[in-house]
Amino acid sequence: MRKLFAGLTVAASFFVLGAPAFAATETIKGELVDQACYTKDHKNVGEAHKECAVTCAKKGQPAALVTEDGKIYTVTGDLAANNNAKLVAHMSHTVELTGDVSEKDGKMMIAATSLKMAK
Repeated sequence: MRKLFAGLTVAASFFVLGAPAFAATETIKGELVDQACYTKDHKNVGEAHKECAVTCAKKGQPAALVTEDGKIYTVTGDLAANNNAKLVAHMSHTVELTGDVSEKDGKMMIAATSLKMAK
C-alpha cells in the first residue's frame, strides 16, 4: 500500500510540475510579424515588411503577435502547424488570436486555435 501511495504521489507531482505555468485561454489583438525579423529591428512591421514576413512564415519560421503595448507572443498551436499555413495570408495584418497563453523562460506564447481580423 505504501509503494502504491508513493508512486501516486510521485506521478501527481510530476504532472503538476510539468504543466505550463499559468496557461489560460485568452484573446489577444496585435500585428502578426516574423519573430526573428521583428526581434532584430522593431521597424520590421506593416506593409513595408509584408513580403519578407510571408516568405519567412512559409519556411516555417516562428510568427509572433505584437500588441499595441509592445508585448510579443510567439504563435504556436493549430494555426502555426504546417509551416504557418493558416497564418501566411494574415502576416502584417492586425488580428485577434484566441488560444492558451503561457510563459516559458520569460517569453510569452499563445497556442492559437482561432484567428479573426481585428476591427
